Amino acid sequence: MATTDITTSGVHPVHEEHEHHEQNFFEKYIFSQDHKVIAKQYLFMGIFWAFVGGFLSILFRLQLGWPEATFTFLEPILGGWIENGKLNPEFYLALVTMHGTIMVFFVLTAGLSGTFSNFLIPLQVGARDMASGFMNMLSFWIFFIASVIMFWSLFIETGPAAGGWTVYPPLSALPEAIQGSAAGMTMWLISMALFIASQLLGGINYITTVINLRTKGMSMTKMPLTIWAFFFTAVLGLLAFPVLLSAALLLIFDRSFGTSFFLSDIYIAGQALANSGGSPILFQHLFWFLGHPEVYIVIMPAFGITSEVIATNARKPIFGYRAMIGSLMGIAVLSFVVWGHHMFVTGMNPFLGSVFMFLTLIIAVPSAVKVFNWLATLWRGNIRFTTAMMFAIGFVSLFISGGLTGIILGNSALDIQLHDTYFVVAHFHLVMGAAAFFGMFAGVYHWFPKMFGRMMDEKLGFVHFWLTFLAVYLVFMPMHYIGIAGFPRRYYNWTGFETFNIFTDMNTFISIAAIMGLTAQFIFLFNFIYSIFWGRRSSPNPWHSNTLEWTTPVLPGHGNWPGPLPTVYRWPYDYSKPGAPEDYIPQTVPYSQTASSNLPHDKDTD
Repeated sequence: MATTDITTSGVHPVHEEHEHHEQNFFEKYIFSQDHKVIAKQYLFMGIFWAFVGGFLSILFRLQLGWPEATFTFLEPILGGWIENGKLNPEFYLALVTMHGTIMVFFVLTAGLSGTFSNFLIPLQVGARDMASGFMNMLSFWIFFIASVIMFWSLFIETGPAAGGWTVYPPLSALPEAIQGSAAGMTMWLISMALFIASQLLGGINYITTVINLRTKGMSMTKMPLTIWAFFFTAVLGLLAFPVLLSAALLLIFDRSFGTSFFLSDIYIAGQALANSGGSPILFQHLFWFLGHPEVYIVIMPAFGITSEVIATNARKPIFGYRAMIGSLMGIAVLSFVVWGHHMFVTGMNPFLGSVFMFLTLIIAVPSAVKVFNWLATLWRGNIRFTTAMMFAIGFVSLFISGGLTGIILGNSALDIQLHDTYFVVAHFHLVMGAAAFFGMFAGVYHWFPKMFGRMMDEKLGFVHFWLTFLAVYLVFMPMHYIGIAGFPRRYYNWTGFETFNIFTDMNTFISIAAIMGLTAQFIFLFNFIYSIFWGRRSSPNPWHSNTLEWTTPVLPGHGNWPGPLPTVYRWPYDYSKPGAPEDYIPQTVPYSQTASSNLPHDKDTD
C-alpha cells in the first residue's frame, strides 16, 4: 500500500490510500483518470475539430468568393452535394450550420476550456488531480461520443443539420421542411445533448477542485487569474447549459412526438399542420439565455490565459489583480441579463429593447477594465516577445477592435439595420472567434513545455502568428464595410442583386485571405506534432514563471508532485520586485527568504 498526501485549503493533510499497479496502455492513455492526459485528449480533439470547421468554412468561402465558378475538383469529396460543379444550395446552409456549431461548441468550448481547465487547475492550485478522476474521464468520453455522432452526420445521405447554428424553429422542428432538417438535425440535437452533459460533468469537477483542493496557503486571493477565469467559466456553464439542453429536448419532442412547444399555424405545400399554440420566439429566448453566456464561456478562459502570459512575459506584476477578478465577476453576472440583444428584430416591446440595450452597454465596462489592465501591464514592461506573448497581444488587439463594434450592435436602432448583414459576422468572429483562438494558441505555446517536456519552434511560431494575424484582419475588417452597405449573410448566391455586385472583388479578396489563414494553421500543426517528438527538451521552468505548475518535474506523473504538496506564501505575480536578486519569485518562496525585496505588508502567515 502507498500513501499520498492531499492537502486542502485551510485543513490539515489527509491521507488517501490507493493501490499502485503497472498501468497498461489503455489505462494510461485512453481511459486515463490523470487530468493531464485528459487535457491532452481534449486538445487533440479540439485541433481535429478546428481543421474540420476550417475546411467547411473554406468550402462556403469558395462559393462566396467565386459564385459563378464551377468546382468540379470537389466532386470526389462532396459527391452529390456538387451538381455540375456547383455547390448545392441546401448543402451551403449545412456548411454554415456545421461550421458555427463545430467552432463555437466543439473547439472553443470543449477544446479550449476542456484542455486548459483540466490541465492547469490541479497544477496551479496545488492538487494531486481533479476532485473526481472518474467523472473527469467520463466527461471526455461523453464528449467523444457527441463528436462521433456530429462527425457521422456529415456523411449521411440527407446531409447534416441545415437550420443555421442557432437551429431556429420552425425550420429545425419539421423533419420534412428541407433535407437538412431530417436525420442530420436529429443527430445534431442528440450530439448537443451529450455535449452539454459532458460540459456539466466537467464544470462540476472544476468548481469542486478549486473550492476544496487548494494546497496549504493557497487562499482565493493568491490564485492565478487563469484559475479565476476557469472557475467563472465553469459557473457560467453550470447555470446556462441546462437551459439549452431543455430547448434541445423540447425541440426533439416537437420533431418526433407531435408536441407544439415551438410550432403554431404551420403550412407545408399548402397543407395546414395540426400544431398550434407554440412559439418559435420561446426557442430564441431559451437558446440565447445560453447563447450569450456562451460568448463568455468561450472568451473567459482566453482572458485568464492572456493575463498569465502577459504578466510573465512583461516581467511585471499584473496591473489591478483585484479589479481583474471583479471584472470577471461582473461579466459573469451581466452575461445572464443581456440575451435579448440578439432578439431586437423579433418585434419585442421597444421599452424592453431599451433595457437590454442599456445592460449590453454596461457590460462593456468590465471588459474595458480588463483591456486597460492588460495595456497597463504591458506599459514600460521588460517585454519578451515569445510566440505565446505575440498571440496574447494579438488577443488584446482583436478583443478591442471586435469589442468596439459590439457597442454599435448593442444599440437596438442600429442593430435592426445591421442584424442580418456581414457586419455581425465580422463582429463576433473578431471578438469571440478569432480572439478566443489567439488565447488558445497563446496557451498552447506557453504550456507546451509542461504538457510534453519539449519546446515548440519559436521561428515557426512567429510565422504562424503573423500569417494568422494578417489573415484574420484581412478577412473580417472588409466584412464590416460590406455589412454597413447592407450585404446579407447566409445568402448562397447574391449575384442576382445588382446592388451587391459591386462587392464581387471584395468577396474574392476575403476568400483568398481565408484560404491564407487556414494554410497558416498547417504551419502550427507541423510545429506542434514535430515538437512533441523532436523539439528541444525543456527545463523545469523555461519562462521563469511564479505559478505552481513550474515547481513539478518537467513531465509530472500522476499526482503531479513526487513528494509533499507545495505550500504557497505569496501571490503569483511577484515579477521584477525591487531588491530581489531575480526578476521572479515563485509562490513557494517564503517572505522570510526575500528580506531585501519585502514590502511592509509582506509577511509569512504560516
